[in-house]
Amino acid sequence: MSIIELRKRLIEKIEFTEDDNLLEEASRLLEVSLDDKSIYILNDKQHQAIDEARKQIVEGSFLSNEESNKEIDEWLRK
Repeated sequence: MSIIELRKRLIEKIEFTEDDNLLEEASRLLEVSLDDKSIYILNDKQHQAIDEARKQIVEGSFLSNEESNKEIDEWLRK
């Protein structure tokens, strides 16, 4: 499906929906999407933190989502 077809399909669905919650959520998602176009300027400390995190990933020095959830659950039980 092309972008033009997708756009037309979404517009059609929006025109015919009567679900206020769906319309509000669609509007919120579009606002977030438009806001994400901003450019972030990072300082040296932030660049260093990113470089360190990338190094840790390459070295395999990180927790999986499952491992981190397990640690959090254990911590909360204390």
